[in-house]
Amino acid sequence: MNPFEAITTLKSEMSKSIIGQDNLIDRIILVLLADGNMLLEGLPGLAKTRAIKTLSKYLDCDLSRIQFTPDLLPSDVTGTEIYQPSETEKFIFQKGPIFSNLILADEINRSPAKVQSALLEAMEERQVTVAGKTYPMEKLFMVMATQNPIEQEGTYPLPEAQMDRFIMHVIIDYPDDVSELGILHLNKQEVANNDQATKEKLETISQQHIFDAREEIGKIKVTEELEKYMVSLISATRYPERFSQELRDFISFGASPRGTIALDRCSRVNAWMQGADFVSPDNIHAVIKDVLRHRIALSYKARAEGITVDQIIDKILEQVAVVA
Repeated sequence: MNPFEAITTLKSEMSKSIIGQDNLIDRIILVLLADGNMLLEGLPGLAKTRAIKTLSKYLDCDLSRIQFTPDLLPSDVTGTEIYQPSETEKFIFQKGPIFSNLILADEINRSPAKVQSALLEAMEERQVTVAGKTYPMEKLFMVMATQNPIEQEGTYPLPEAQMDRFIMHVIIDYPDDVSELGILHLNKQEVANNDQATKEKLETISQQHIFDAREEIGKIKVTEELEKYMVSLISATRYPERFSQELRDFISFGASPRGTIALDRCSRVNAWMQGADFVSPDNIHAVIKDVLRHRIALSYKARAEGITVDQIIDKILEQVAVVA
């Protein structure tokens, strides 16, 4: 099975367990192929945890779940040195849950900045330094951090500069009625077949398929005109006055160069997942909201008028000329 067939199979198998959240399945696979990390926001019970558990179920890899709480310590995430009172009488490093392939950082905004920064450092540098020694992450490594949008009391919002380290900020909503009915039937089936399901051996795809897919994605062609178009879209978030006074009034500050890099990487992955060998404007438009949603800060006027970042991105797409 080639990489494209393997990813198609993975997506198909995940869709059997996660009903009504096709966009979530698409995005979690896209972020994995882009070698990035994802911030996922949604109400309770919308299959956020189930999604990454299902991914690890059909992918030959390890999963660590970290429940972020106010009393969590950085060492609870990264690990710590433990004294070994044996013949050697020395300290040994005991790895924390961050040393896994897939990391579910559940309700990341429940823990203070010191714990958040420990996780974000590992995300950015792909390594952890403890007592002067550096320990690398796994080659296949992805963090999916979740946030609950309805509870703000007792939370520690991620600073804008740290949110920039997530390649995508994905927002999910309730499923439709038909999907909800399917969820109900699936739950009954899982309860009824629980004993039998545990005995069945699942067919998983190997990590090498992910690495091979990334290699193919790196060969996806992006024309110079499209590269300039992506830069212009990012530039519109930084210098909105060049495009319209309305944008200038609504944007406080825009995306960093990480936004440009993320837009390029995610556009290429989207093109590859569609079976194309080149990036089109449609591929850019398909990912731009999830790529820029957490990289644009709204002004006070925008927040007062109830303007959302997604609406701002729509206005930017209208203002910046699309290349042929």
